Amino acid sequence: MPGARKRPAATPGGGSSRDASAWDVEEVLQPVKQLRRKMGQAGSSRKQTLEEVGVLGVSKEVKNMPSDDVTAEIERICLDAVGSILRGEGFSYLMPSRVASNQMYVPELDRVVLKDKMLERVFANSSSARKTAITTRVMALVLELCGRGIHVTKRDLFYTDVKLFRQQAESDDVLDDVACMVGCTRSSLHVVAAEKGIVVGRVIFEDDGDTIDCTKMGVGGKAIPPSIDRVTGVRGDAQFILLIEKDAAFMRLAEDRQVGPRALLWRGLQAVTRSDSVWLRTRQPR
Repeated sequence: MPGARKRPAATPGGGSSRDASAWDVEEVLQPVKQLRRKMGQAGSSRKQTLEEVGVLGVSKEVKNMPSDDVTAEIERICLDAVGSILRGEGFSYLMPSRVASNQMYVPELDRVVLKDKMLERVFANSSSARKTAITTRVMALVLELCGRGIHVTKRDLFYTDVKLFRQQAESDDVLDDVACMVGCTRSSLHVVAAEKGIVVGRVIFEDDGDTIDCTKMGVGGKAIPPSIDRVTGVRGDAQFILLIEKDAAFMRLAEDRQVGPRALLWRGLQAVTRSDSVWLRTRQPR
């Protein structure tokens, strides 16, 4: 057939005159390279903000914030609450509502944002008094974390005041409310999830000043850092990222020198699909 690509002739031993594994890898990489070129072209002209997209009616855009900005915003919220008490208007917090009807997906940014519906949490109301107290406690803990420059897990945060929180689900829920009030990601509050997932392959990055070279981590790989705000200087020449669920498959591919020079192996597909923390770290642009 004219123009058809001929496969190498088979050898008596069942092999090929050309390395079959190299042939297969090159075949697989063709659509990967095409996708990278398309993503690069789209990324250069991609809109980055809600204003550029033309989305209106959003109460607050959630973004990564430095510790100083988080501290300043929490202090502003607390001062507003104190001012309300001094004026005789009572103690309350105003925050964006996180109900499904107040959420909106922006396809241009691949992001879910909250619309302009607000929720007032009033301390004088018996139904919300306890949650208002939890909100105050969580903001105080976040201020302490930002001031000391340390991170804790959600579980650690819960154990700081078990009598008040009672269940971790309650402290986790209020933590998300505080992130919405401030307008930042949860990791910007210095509260992270437990480490899940392993990466090995063609990537080097800085983790809180330490250089991590994932090409020299052996078969075991490097645990994915939960504090993504400390990760900087990501660089590498991997042609694709391969998500793997099973340990056995991950170890087999990590040992395969045919895949190693081309790929960034990421174990934890089950964690990525079921854990919001790893999913956020996977999608987090760097």
